[in-house]
Parts: sequence; C-alpha cells; structure tokens
Amino acid sequence: MALDNTGFSSCAESLSLPVPEKGEEPVEEAPKDAPPTNVQNVFEELGHVVTTETAPPTQQQANNSMSFQDKMAAREAQANQPFKKKIQGAVQERGRFGWGRNKRKRQRYVEKNGRCNVQHGNMRKTYRYLTDIFTTLVDLNWRCSLLVFVMAYAVTWLFFGAIWYLIAYCRGDLDHLEDEAWTPCVNNVNGFISAFLFSIETETTIGYGHRVITDQCPVGTMLLLLQAILGSMVNAFMVGCMFVKISQPNKRAETLVFSRNAVISLRDDKLCLMFRVGDLRSSHIVGANMRAKLIKSKQTQEGEFIPLDQTDISVGFETGDDRLFLVSPLVISHEIDVRSPFWDMSQSQLEKEDFEVVVILEGMVEATGMTCQARSSYLAEELLWGHRFSPMMTLAEGFFDVDYGAFHHTFEVDTPSCSARALALAAARLDAHLYWSISSRLDEEKWEEPNATEQTGKSTDSESVREGDRPTFTVGGVTNTQDQSVVGEQNGSVTTDQSESEA
Repeated sequence: MALDNTGFSSCAESLSLPVPEKGEEPVEEAPKDAPPTNVQNVFEELGHVVTTETAPPTQQQANNSMSFQDKMAAREAQANQPFKKKIQGAVQERGRFGWGRNKRKRQRYVEKNGRCNVQHGNMRKTYRYLTDIFTTLVDLNWRCSLLVFVMAYAVTWLFFGAIWYLIAYCRGDLDHLEDEAWTPCVNNVNGFISAFLFSIETETTIGYGHRVITDQCPVGTMLLLLQAILGSMVNAFMVGCMFVKISQPNKRAETLVFSRNAVISLRDDKLCLMFRVGDLRSSHIVGANMRAKLIKSKQTQEGEFIPLDQTDISVGFETGDDRLFLVSPLVISHEIDVRSPFWDMSQSQLEKEDFEVVVILEGMVEATGMTCQARSSYLAEELLWGHRFSPMMTLAEGFFDVDYGAFHHTFEVDTPSCSARALALAAARLDAHLYWSISSRLDEEKWEEPNATEQTGKSTDSESVREGDRPTFTVGGVTNTQDQSVVGEQNGSVTTDQSESEA
C-alpha cells in the first residue's frame, strides 16, 4: 500500500541520511534537465512500498523532502551495503559449482577398499612384463583373462587345422576324394572345416573315430605328436592361470573390515590412536599381523622435499601385540610416545594437518593356505579426537555374541586437547611436586627428632630429684614416683635410672 507523505511533514532535517564514511562513494547528482523518473523504494521489514513521481532533486533537497519510511529504507540499504559487498566477494571466491576454491579434497594414497591410487606411466621397457608372462596373465582383469584364454585355444586349433589342410592339399588328398584306392593322410578330411575339426579332436583327445590318421603319412604322424605336446602345454598353462586367478585371496580381504574412523583418546593415562578391525567369516586368518604407516610429505633440513614419505607407526611390535588372534573384532592401539610421529600434535593442530594413516592386515587364509592382505586408510579429518569405540560383544547363553551393527559406532569421552608431549610434561611436573613435597616433610621430621630429644634431656635434668634412697623414674619429661614405677613393672615395661641412662 502507498502512504501519504503529509503525515510526516513536520519531520525536521535531523532525520536526514548520515554523512557517508570514508571509502564510500558519494551519491551522484542527477542533471537538472533529466526527465521525471519513477522512484520505487521497498522496505522489507515494514512490508509496504512507497512510490512518488517527482523530478530527481539534489542530495540536500532529497534528504529534506524524503519521508520517514524512505529515510529508514535508505539507511537500511546503506547499512547493508558493506555486507552485500562481502557476500559478493565471498561468492566470487567460490568455484564453479559453489565450492570454495581454497578447500580441496585430499587425494588418497590408499582407498578405503584397499586399492592403491597409484598409476605407473612412461614405462619404456615394457618387455619386462613378457619375461614373467604367467604373473602378467594372472594380474590381468577378468575380461582380458577370458579373452586370452579363448584366444589361446582358438589360435592353436586354427593353426594346426590350417597345417592339416595344407598337408591334404599338397599330397593331393582333396583331388582323390571319390577314389577308394587312394590312401589319404587323414581319412574323411575333404576341406578346411573337416581339417579344423580334426585339429580340435586331436588337441582335446576326443577321438570320435570318423577322422583318423593313416600310416601312409609320416609328416602327419610328426604333426600329430607336435600338436599333442603343444596342446598339453597350452592346457597346463591356461588352466594354471585360471586356477591361480580364481583362488587368489583378494576377495578374502573383502570380509576383513576396518572401522570407518580412527579415534584418539586416553588409555591408561596415555594418549593412544586406535582403530577397529574385524573378520566377518567363521574361518580365521592364521598368523594375522598388523602394520601401520604414516603417509606425509616432508622437507629435510637440507631443503630436500620428500613427497609421500612413509613413517612406521608402532602398533605393538616390541611387545608382540601386533600379532593378532582375530576371532572377534579387536581395537588396535598405537601409544603416542616420544617415538610416535604424533608426539607434538594437539587437537587444534590435527585439524590443520594433511596426512594419511595406512593400516595393513596380513595373514594366511585357513581354507587355502595362501597369504592375504587387507588395507585401508584414514585421513586427518577421519581421526576423531576425544572418542572411543562402543562395545559390541555381549555374553549369551553358552557363547559370545558380536553385534556388528556397532562396529563403527563411537562415543565422546573426556580427553585433553593438548599434545602427548604437553600431557607428559604436566604429569612429570605433578610427580616432581609430589616427590619434593614428601621428601621435604621427611627431612623436617628427621631434623625435628634430635631437637626434641635434647629438649627432653634438659627438662629431665632440671626436674629429676631423688626421694630418699629410691631413684626417680622419668618418662617423657614427667617425674614419676614409686606408684608410676610399680605401674610400669606391672605392665612389663623396662625402667632405668638417670645415671644408668647417662652411663
């Protein structure tokens, strides 16, 4: 709705817009000859629109003739102008899809599924792969392996089939197909197709009995022996490759799982980096061994830059804790001590670091006896400071029940945000304070005992008197009479005379 300006005609010049600060561009004055324009101001908070049709006045006249709502709207727009500039600047700093350019995704060295994200290029001596053709064929993917498997048999069948056809053609067997008196090299070979079928029957030792070699062809006999030997070699090679490829323990690693995140918390009053590992199968991994590596680029003191430098992370090699009995899920712990690469790393510094922790589980598959390796990795943002893994094992009737639904669950615990070095220094200061306070108290008591003994001797000399022929007994600086001595004798105490004590 539109409001009339007459209701605010009594407003003074005090409601005019404030003077623009330094750095702000002054409002340009419109020329006098400019045509009338339609000025429309929107005040979002009040929810109304004020529209006037006048000639654009000068800045001073505009300040005096503007209504209260117009001045409030202009003041609101001027106050929001720096904020809008900041927003526009922030938008300009963002990338194509609205992502911040300064935030880049950390490239993993080892993927979560264990695949190493490394590609080898510019390899000129590719003939080295042919020197180990068996391993090369095993390392091929299944599509290429099946193609090589089919082509190996098809090429040998076609090759020897062409030779059998060439022998029949050179001997003239194809010209005497209807001659019953002619003895061919191979009976019932009347073309290339029949020669190809005879090659398949020979190499696969099918022997249907319709096409057979005769004793009138010594060349065919030699070729038959050669094809039988080469066919056995091809069978052994290709079947061996397929068997090894099928029985590879790579898929066994799919049932070895690692926790989604690693945690850092206190364990026995020491900061520890922990992650969880489990085996989903009932058949166990024999001789399971755990290793961990820190992947982080560094620069030496001489200025040499080492990309993706690998540093060992101890997970109990000295104590034997790295050798696992992986029957149920286990929490692997790395104690952050002086030899740890995380010794000087605090919670705030962890958020700024750029590294990757690679964990490797190795062992022998119980069913096949082949060595299996499972890998995973944790980036810096995947390390949860002040968390601990939730328990997932309960005692049921006659067995232990493992709930894999809580395998990745963690919960927060009280953990200091300082580094392990600072925590160790604080503990050392506390121990030193307790040591010196206890030793000082012991020294004070040690020096107070002889002084108390001297004071007791002096008081005894001054207060001791003899009463007749009976000696006086002194205990703790108090003179006792015969009654006290009798009590002491009744209690079985030993009393001595002053002179005897001095002697």
